[in-house]
Amino acid sequence: MSDGVEIIPVREMHKFNEGALFDYLTENVDGFKGPLQISQFQGGQSNPTFLLHTPERDYVMRKKPPGNLLPSAHAVDREYRVISALQQTDVPVPRTFCLCEDDSIIGTAFYIMEKVDGRIILSPEIQGSEPSMRAAIYDSLNDALAKLHNVDIDAVGLSDFGKKGNYFERQIGRWTKQYRASQTDNLEAMENLIKWLPENLPDSDDSTIVHGDYRLGNVIVHPTKPEVVAVLDWELSTIGHPLSDLAYNCMNYHYMHPRNGGLVGVDFKATGIPTEQEYIDAYCKRTGRAGIDNWEFYLAFSLFRTAAIVQGVYKRGLDGNASSKVGEEYAVFTNMLATLGWQKVDS
Repeated sequence: MSDGVEIIPVREMHKFNEGALFDYLTENVDGFKGPLQISQFQGGQSNPTFLLHTPERDYVMRKKPPGNLLPSAHAVDREYRVISALQQTDVPVPRTFCLCEDDSIIGTAFYIMEKVDGRIILSPEIQGSEPSMRAAIYDSLNDALAKLHNVDIDAVGLSDFGKKGNYFERQIGRWTKQYRASQTDNLEAMENLIKWLPENLPDSDDSTIVHGDYRLGNVIVHPTKPEVVAVLDWELSTIGHPLSDLAYNCMNYHYMHPRNGGLVGVDFKATGIPTEQEYIDAYCKRTGRAGIDNWEFYLAFSLFRTAAIVQGVYKRGLDGNASSKVGEEYAVFTNMLATLGWQKVDS
């Protein structure tokens, strides 16, 4: 099975002063020794991600992209804080080394973490694996999410990491503003969701740490075992409603990603992949829930929010700021997500 990650030379738009970075790491990361070789991960739509290779060990750097950025986006400082806090829990996260918020070093804020060995599996179908391996990987993915949502926010020092309560109301407002800031076309389904969602908020108002982009492609699976060993890409994490994470994680059951595919039409029994209901039931058991009401709302919200994010990627692609060339291909994807979201609740 491929690890799903392409390592490329640093893209022209993301080049920075490598000497300044080397000097900073030498002074701020215990045990850091050169020489330093820098390359870039092809993914990382929002925050460019780099592989820092030294003779003794490899590191990973996440930084803000260059150019004009949307308000509150690309929060590498928040990523660093939550990953660092979760190192004292049973949530699998990489070790962090340092955060630099001084733009004068390499042009933007960045942080350094360990490179965790393993596989990044982009396809939800996990092609090339035995059914038992697929089942176990999905079970570990489910378990890691439940562990995150079971973390005591106050005990890990994240009480002020976000506001408690009214999560969906605030998020709908936030992503509506972000969508407006990057809007390029008038999408009827998106307008319908912007109106419908605030008028149909669920009664449940739980608050936990939420990842914000929890999916198979954002975790590292052990090189040989069906076990999630690190959860990555915490830029959108905050204090919020745990079912937003679960619904986002289940979107693959409802559409096919233009590049990575999905679980629509999959033979679950033959592949070993759990059905959506089986996945939900496993999560509920791990988090002490009797069940979930109004599942369609959570799905519609997740599709709306993802459409707004994808629109931002598309706009950055047009402006030349996207971290990957695929950003320029996302216009149709935004409309597809919004249309599907509206279909979930338009009855």
